[in-house]
Amino acid sequence: MARYRRDVDSRTETQSIETHAAPEATLALLADPSRIPEWAPAFVDAVTEDGESGWRATKGGQDFILRVVTMLDAGTVDYLREIAPGREGGAYIRAIPRPGGGSVVVMTLPLLPDAERTVVAATLRDELNALVNLVEST
Repeated sequence: MARYRRDVDSRTETQSIETHAAPEATLALLADPSRIPEWAPAFVDAVTEDGESGWRATKGGQDFILRVVTMLDAGTVDYLREIAPGREGGAYIRAIPRPGGGSVVVMTLPLLPDAERTVVAATLRDELNALVNLVEST
């Protein structure tokens, strides 16, 4: 994705990937949070249903509530967690139709103040590749 430099502090990392899979197939996989560890192990080790909050995720032995906001008609699935008291953040994912078939998947992640942008970018690239490999093999 092209970057246009301006005098603005970057607070997010956004990347996209194309796939032969239809947006509906990509969104169906994304809408099942229990599958996140298959393609985004840097984010979570496990995701389980939780009767009270909907979903509970585990990373490095720490549990947290994961809120999944799915709007299939809009082509969006967002994974949100509390990042500060009363403040949510997470992965914002879009799957849009690709000209000629398939889809383009776009993911935006917040950059934490101490995060190394190149590391986050590499992880995001790996996650998108794993996601596309998974959805195309399903």
